[in-house]
Amino acid sequence: MTENQSRKKYLSIITIVSILIPIVVAFLMFLPKNQQNTLDVSLLPHLHAILNSATAICLVLGFYFIKQRKSSIHKGFMLSAFIFSSIFLVSYVTYHYFGDHTIFGDLNNDKLLSEDEKEQVVGIRFIYYFVLLSHILLAAIVVPLVLLALYYAFSQQWAKHKKVTKWTFPVWLYVAITGVVVYFMIQPYY
Repeated sequence: MTENQSRKKYLSIITIVSILIPIVVAFLMFLPKNQQNTLDVSLLPHLHAILNSATAICLVLGFYFIKQRKSSIHKGFMLSAFIFSSIFLVSYVTYHYFGDHTIFGDLNNDKLLSEDEKEQVVGIRFIYYFVLLSHILLAAIVVPLVLLALYYAFSQQWAKHKKVTKWTFPVWLYVAITGVVVYFMIQPYY
């Protein structure tokens, strides 16, 4: 296989994975729930906050060490961020497939948002949904960016790696941090 064929193969895989992940996540989240589910996934949101925090920390440390020209340490932190994000993705899909839907502001946890409950969170609700929607949208966008950054790094295409990471790093960091923010905002309603 020539270098050009190999490059096309990897870029095709990145494209397919980048398209399939959001489709599969959306599909699994909107499937009807199995009412006889016995899998307790109640601890997963807490794990998600830990994984997103670990991802953010690894990203910041990876950025710091590449600025210090310590590429092997940078590589370790960036691979760790990728692993934490990958575990998060699997856990997130598992939680939303098996777990109950949590409604922001549902103080009595009856899966309905009463007018009284709406009034109590009216201003914060807008902020919550803005953060949540931007988090979800950018999480879908960051997948191909991360995969391209990894591909360019492993294939030692440093100019392309540097170019794509100028976008990847801030978007990925935003997604990781807002994942934690969303958790703390909705945590009282679990």
